[in-house]
Amino acid sequence: MSTSTDTTAAEVRIGPSGLSAADVIAVARDGAPVRLTDDTRKALAAGRERVRTLAEGDTPAYGVSTGFGALATRHIAPELRARLQRSLVRSHAAGAGPEVEREVVRALMLLRLRTLASGGTGVEPATAEALAGMLNAGITPVVHEFGSLGCSGDLAPLSHVALALMGEGTVRDAAGGLRAAEEALRAAGLAPVELGAKEGLALINGTDGMLGMLLLACHDLERLLTTADIAAAMSVEALLGTDRVFAADLQGLRPHPGQARSAANMRALLAGSPIVASHRGPDCTRVQDAYSLRCAPQVAGAARDTLAHALAVAERELAAVIDNPVVTEDGRVESNGNFHGAPVGYVLDFLAIAAADVASISERRTDRMLDVARSHGLPAFLADDPGVDSGHMIAQYTQAGLVSEMKRLAVPASVDSIPSSAMQEDHVSMGWSAARKLRRSVAALTDVLAVELLTAARALDLRAPLAPAPATGAVRDLLRTRVPGPGPDRYLAPEIAEVSALVADGSVPAAAGTAAELH
Repeated sequence: MSTSTDTTAAEVRIGPSGLSAADVIAVARDGAPVRLTDDTRKALAAGRERVRTLAEGDTPAYGVSTGFGALATRHIAPELRARLQRSLVRSHAAGAGPEVEREVVRALMLLRLRTLASGGTGVEPATAEALAGMLNAGITPVVHEFGSLGCSGDLAPLSHVALALMGEGTVRDAAGGLRAAEEALRAAGLAPVELGAKEGLALINGTDGMLGMLLLACHDLERLLTTADIAAAMSVEALLGTDRVFAADLQGLRPHPGQARSAANMRALLAGSPIVASHRGPDCTRVQDAYSLRCAPQVAGAARDTLAHALAVAERELAAVIDNPVVTEDGRVESNGNFHGAPVGYVLDFLAIAAADVASISERRTDRMLDVARSHGLPAFLADDPGVDSGHMIAQYTQAGLVSEMKRLAVPASVDSIPSSAMQEDHVSMGWSAARKLRRSVAALTDVLAVELLTAARALDLRAPLAPAPATGAVRDLLRTRVPGPGPDRYLAPEIAEVSALVADGSVPAAAGTAAELH
């Protein structure tokens, strides 16, 4: 798989070898165009020929000449097989609830196209080209929140995409307008697809939705965990904490790679801090800092290691060909269970647990900065005139509410299973549900870290004339381009939103990185 280096609209070439995580982000979020390679077209033609041979034979083949799921025992006459595929897509496009985000649907479409491109699904080359055409035209089928059990793939979400490919259902055009699918296709110069034998099944049998959301979440969490290190370092300074506990030799006694990275970040962020230096001498009587400061690398580091495991699972899934039945290289068409979402569902749940804990320790640091009994000289709630002003009191309430919600979202979805299809599909992964709640958790973590950054920056200002480290000072200065410094109470919600936007777009690590090398 290769991707152009043109950052304006880097073309993602889809070959039989698969995609990278960066390719998925580029297409899902940045609207990068896609193109099938010549090798892909050859693989597609070869796979389709195998299905055509099987369809013309006398031996029943699941999904080609039989019904589906619990109805797989019925043999379907040749003249009914095109109708079979259309009926499959129409009946399975049965989602309900809110509309799923555009980036998730584009990721889902691209990942299904990747599997089609392997040749292992047996679709017509024109069907794969049509799906690529929809992506390039910015046509996004309306997919709903509920409908996938994460087994037999993300059936309902993928069926809504396949329905649009047939020219039915509803889509969003490139401008975001709601349109009938056929109308949007025609306006983009595309024709609805007439599905042949097995093609409907091939379009809907995959873990593409949950995998797409996993890749998007991993991309965001990489940035958020670095931001968590930055917020923790600012809080350590603001609370007159020590940097000695982050020493490399101490961290090396427990050789977890994520912990080492987070501790290295903390050392770099606090290097050259006049605030830390001000209480480093023999006059300081404090023996040790609270866990929320001292153990910051252990918690964020464990989350980093969890993320590394999730990325390893995602990379393996990106290399997979998931369909049922699947067309093998020697011409067999075999039923299998590779569509089961357990591997992806487990790590989606694991990441939600890690995110909740990172948020929890962040909230504890924020609360400590607001409490005169624990903040070592800061005014109550960092208020300008405590009693008249409330300062950041209720910002911490907001953090607490978000953390509480994240704890609920950390309850695993993958331990649940509801049998379906008349007990043919008697154990399901709920991986799609795990992915949906992880997205909410990632959004909540963004806001939690924003509140800690906002609070720590205010506390650092209140430590004047002592100055923060160059790296943490750069982050404080970035926030001051959007949010004023300490003063009488102001309308806080817009300030939290401003800092959340800086966290979400990567500006916070970029600012710190101008003065410190971060990992």
